[in-house]
Amino acid sequence: MMDYTRHTTMDEIKGLSQEELDYHFDENSNSIGMLLYHMASLEKAFQIMTFEARDLTDEEWEELSVGIVLGEDAKQEIRGKDLAFYEHALENTRLKTLNFLAAANDEWLEQVTPYGWDHPANNYFKWFHVFEDELNHRGQIRMIKKRLRVT
Repeated sequence: MMDYTRHTTMDEIKGLSQEELDYHFDENSNSIGMLLYHMASLEKAFQIMTFEARDLTDEEWEELSVGIVLGEDAKQEIRGKDLAFYEHALENTRLKTLNFLAAANDEWLEQVTPYGWDHPANNYFKWFHVFEDELNHRGQIRMIKKRLRVT
């Protein structure tokens, strides 16, 4: 499921220019580049939380929060990068995920730990959330592409 989701995301962004990646259709919207950066940042956070079974350090949160939160800072920081930058971030992050999951067993997938505000969830659900998030943002990417008015 994760491979299929990523494959369709990569197909959707194929050939996009830097200008298209940075496009905002209004002041409240995310750019495609921001959404791609978010996908990689969120996956890195879940790698730490599930593979290492711990919360993010302050330093890790500092590094990943711009991409996870996608606030006003992200609009300034996540821009001016070409498609290869985002493809590389997504591919390298996913490679680490797939390598870990290939060695994980069913007991690890079923391991329940706190999730969010002390809600219990197993690792299977947590990783479902990662690619569910990507699916939702891919839908946003498709909408943005339909509204592109790049000059």
